Formats: sequence, C-alpha cells, structure tokens
Amino acid sequence: MNLVERVTDEICRRLFLEVEASGRHVHLTEEQAQTLFGHSLTNVRPLSQPGQYVCAERVTLVGPKGKLERVAVLGPARKEAQVEVSRTDCHTLGIDAPVRLSGHVEGTPGITLMGDHGQVQLNQGVMVAQRHIHMTPEDAALHGLKNGDTVSLKCLSSRPVILEGVSVRVSPQFATFAHIDLDEANGCGHKKGDLGMIVHG
Repeated sequence: MNLVERVTDEICRRLFLEVEASGRHVHLTEEQAQTLFGHSLTNVRPLSQPGQYVCAERVTLVGPKGKLERVAVLGPARKEAQVEVSRTDCHTLGIDAPVRLSGHVEGTPGITLMGDHGQVQLNQGVMVAQRHIHMTPEDAALHGLKNGDTVSLKCLSSRPVILEGVSVRVSPQFATFAHIDLDEANGCGHKKGDLGMIVHG
C-alpha cells in the first residue's frame, strides 16, 4: 500500500464504517444443538465477526400466537441460548421481547425451539437486539470512543436516517461493523455494503 492509499484508508476509517443488517437468528449451547439436531453445529459460512459463522442447521421458533420457520443458527456454540428477533417478529410470535445487548438475557421471555431431531423449551433468551457497533481498539481510538459508549449513527443508505442510542462494543476480537436489525434496515432502505457515519454530540 503506497502513501496515498494509506492516507485514503486512514481518512475512510475515521469517517465511515460498514453497516450490516442482522436478521433473526439463534445462538445455542452444545447440549441444545445435540437435542435439536442430533449432532454439533455445522459451519457453512463465516460472518464478519472473527470466529462467528452461519450454520447449516435451522430451527422453528414457536410462540404463543405463531411461529417462524427456518430461522438461522449462528455458531460457535455458547454457554447460554439467545434468540434475536425484530419487533415485527415479536408480533408474529406473540412475544413482547425487550431491547437488549447480546448476552443480557436476564428477565427476557422464553420460547420453544424445534429442530429436525427434537425440541427445546427456553425459559428466557428472546430479545430485540440493541443497535450496536463492534469496534477494534484501534478504530475506537480513531473515533475517540471506548467500550460502553453510546453514539448516533447516520446510515448513508437510499433513505438516510440517523439512529440514536447506538451502543459501542470494543474488543480486539471484533471487526469494525455496525449492526442494525431488519426493521431498521428496511426503514432506511439499507442494502449490503452501505456505509454509516458516527455522529457525536
């Protein structure tokens, strides 16, 4: 990379980050995967976050009023299950899920998961994902941010919008991407590869 390319890359990193739309998905424990599918999770495609991947397996979410079939399962297996849906999905399922950051499952509603080998009843774990930005420590430093900060994000999509209350999550294990759910993505006309700008103040 020559000097001009390095300077251009630095400017872009300071101004923009890619925005990804996150569809409904499930995280499972190894034991739950065995119950639902009769085997461990199968890695078929990597995600933007290092070590994370889409699995071959799918589940059906069964709520009090409806169900959603062929919901994606993301790996690797976790210590605790988590189901991330949109507000639209909540209406379909008949579940009033709170907005939460990943891993904060205390006090969330449960749901039934059905696989091709069995089913699992979760007592908690259903949430609407809090809009957030994964950042490397280097990129966080460029933006003057730290883990736990809250910012606004301007989505430079076909229907530009500024999203407030975006949580910043910083870790050397992350790649820098903003994540919004499908309701938010549809509302701003998001398409793959769209960029965003962090708005301070």
